[in-house]
Amino acid sequence: MTSFTEETDPFCLPTVDAAALLFDAPWQRYAVIGDSLSAGTGDRSTGYGDQGWSDRFAHVLRQVRPGLAYLNTAVDGATTLDTLDHQTGAVRDFGPDLLHLPCGANDLLRRTPDFGEIERNLRTMYEMAAGTGAQLTTFTLGRAYVVPVFPDWTQRVRTLNDLTRTVAGAYGAVVVDMWDHPVNSRPDLLSADRIHFSTSGQAVMASEMVRALAAVLARRTP
Repeated sequence: MTSFTEETDPFCLPTVDAAALLFDAPWQRYAVIGDSLSAGTGDRSTGYGDQGWSDRFAHVLRQVRPGLAYLNTAVDGATTLDTLDHQTGAVRDFGPDLLHLPCGANDLLRRTPDFGEIERNLRTMYEMAAGTGAQLTTFTLGRAYVVPVFPDWTQRVRTLNDLTRTVAGAYGAVVVDMWDHPVNSRPDLLSADRIHFSTSGQAVMASEMVRALAAVLARRTP
């Protein structure tokens, strides 16, 4: 097994390179809502910093926008309904121009997930988010995230990811698709709970967010 550090990881961008990709980023007010995926929850990996992806990304943005305002209301365990009920008010008050939304991972932790309800909650969330005028972003769940007690877990995640892509696409959101990312194959990717990406994975997610938003900026350039 090849062991990487943050400096040698082929999927990680050094801060200076990440900032260069976002040198003309217009965003001044960055907000994150949702669950542990949004929060960047995960154990420390040897050779990597201890920040989650969202804090890492905010740090990169501050290299090009030193006055960046950053709000992260994410709560571990939050469902889409929890997020709607307890986090959206603060985000509306904050007035973001870049806003990250959850994909509903905790909604899957039921005996039988109600995908119709999940889709309705996501659409309500995106409608609220679109009203801010912000550029929207989200992730899909990676295939390394497994809950063995549910034998249909892989299909649950595939269905949720398809919903995320569809709803996000309807609102012009940037989808950073982690389902098939090669980092999922790393045996040391997950935290001790076998659910959350450790900080090695968080560093990769932050870099993928930079790449995805850099692509958006490139399309805007005349």
